[in-house]
Amino acid sequence: MPRRVDRNACLSCGGCAGVCPSLAIRLEYGYRLVVDPERCTDCGLCTVFCPAGAIREA
Repeated sequence: MPRRVDRNACLSCGGCAGVCPSLAIRLEYGYRLVVDPERCTDCGLCTVFCPAGAIREA
């Protein structure tokens, strides 16, 4: 199941996008995190890497 982003907790650091092997995460306009559910393979790397704990299972 694709990941969800808690926008209130997200720091917009972009680290999760950097570790995503399927390129399912991107920063829009440099600050808004977007997860493409069709590309997400549910590997969990983004959840592990997020320093704010802002990414969770949907």
